[in-house]
Parts: sequence; structure tokens; C-alpha cells
Amino acid sequence: MSMALHFLDVQGITVRFGGLTAVNNLSLKVKQGTVHALIGPNGAGKSTTFNCISRYYQPTEGRIVLDGQDITNWRPERMAGVGVARTFQNLELFGELSVYENVLLGCHAHSANTLVRLLSRPKAQTREWVDSLIERVGLIHERETRANELDFGHQKLLEIARALALKPKLLLLDEPAAGLRNRDIENLDRLLTELAQRDGITVLLVEHVMQLVMSISDQITVMSFGEKIAEGTPKEIRDNPQVIEAYLGKGAARD
Repeated sequence: MSMALHFLDVQGITVRFGGLTAVNNLSLKVKQGTVHALIGPNGAGKSTTFNCISRYYQPTEGRIVLDGQDITNWRPERMAGVGVARTFQNLELFGELSVYENVLLGCHAHSANTLVRLLSRPKAQTREWVDSLIERVGLIHERETRANELDFGHQKLLEIARALALKPKLLLLDEPAAGLRNRDIENLDRLLTELAQRDGITVLLVEHVMQLVMSISDQITVMSFGEKIAEGTPKEIRDNPQVIEAYLGKGAARD
């Protein structure tokens, strides 16, 4: 496991919507260049936590520190500028544009060109970079296919490629394996491990595919009913009675 400094430090955040507490006093630390998974049953508060980190939601209490900067009160549009990219449970693609064009648009945050100029006259270096990302997620043979013609799993992979076009330091992935076939999950496993270990990108993901979570994670945080109930390595989480109870019930935990 990496001994790098904490790149992301979530300090006791609470999120309330009226009388509902969606996240309660959650803290987690994510080391640079590692894969950290956030798991838990549906409704545990995982996506709400993601929305706070990416600044779509404002925590009622607590702080969020990224690479030494307090970003608690930042607006979401500032996040790309400090190297934060994310994908969503509900896809945010341009359906009428091709795979290539969708990824090309992801380059806009670090390009001096307007969107129209970027799409119509990208530099050769930019074209090569976009093609390398498309190939990296396994979609090079669908480069000219419109996004809305891809199956759901490949749309998820396209979202990852577009997020990588932002050249992120922190990559937030919300259920990236949803809809993927076994072969695509194996490729995603390889890709995310490579992003962390070779490229030094910090990866935080929400995921329900435990095969993927247990294979790639350096650290796992488990949530239930808005609170952290466990944290540790994949082996520690696999053997934790509280985690088993949260997923399978008290009887399974006793057994």
C-alpha cells in the first residue's frame, strides 16, 4: 500500500435535507496514488458523499480538504481546474456526438480553444491524446459511433475516457462497473490499477460489484444509513461482522 500523503481529507461532514440526515459525521482520508472504494447498501449516503466532494452539494457541517486546500465552499466548476474529474450513475454524455467527439470535449478544461474550434480544428497532439484514451478504455473500434448507439456498459467506459481527458489528479467514479460484461470488468480492473500505480492518479469509487472492489482497492470505507461503519483493507472488510450484517442481516453476521 502506498505511503503517500493524504490527497483527499473529508473531515466530519454531515449533510441534511430538511429533517433527513443523508450523511452523518463522515470522515475519510484517501492517499495519493491509491484506489479507495466507498461501499454500502443502497441509500447508505455514498452518492451524497460524492456530490459533496465534487461540490454539487454543500455539507451542513464539516470540511473537505483537497491536496492541502480547503474546498468546502468552492463551486463545482472550479474542480476541473484543480484536477478533479468524475463520472455519474446517470450518464452525462452528448448522445448525438461520436465517441471521439465526447472525449475531445473533455479536453476543453485545459485548452485555450472554444468548444466549436476544439471540435472543428483540434491540434494533432490533441487528436493523438484523445485516441490514446479511447484505446485505453477499449473503445477504439467504436471511435466514430454515436454515444447513444453504444450499450450502457460501453457508455460507462466512454464517461471514464472523457473524465481522463481532463488529466485528473483525483478521479471520482460512481458505479463504473454497472452494466459491464465480465470481460469489460476485467479490463476496468486493469485500467484503474494502472491509473493509480503507473500514472499516480488518486481514484475514489462507489461500486456494488464486489469482485472489482476487492481486487483493486487499497482501502475500503463502508457506509450504512449515512454513517461509516467500517474501514480497512479488502481482507479486513471481508471479515468484518458489521459489514456482513449491513449487507446480509444479523443472522449472517453470527454465522
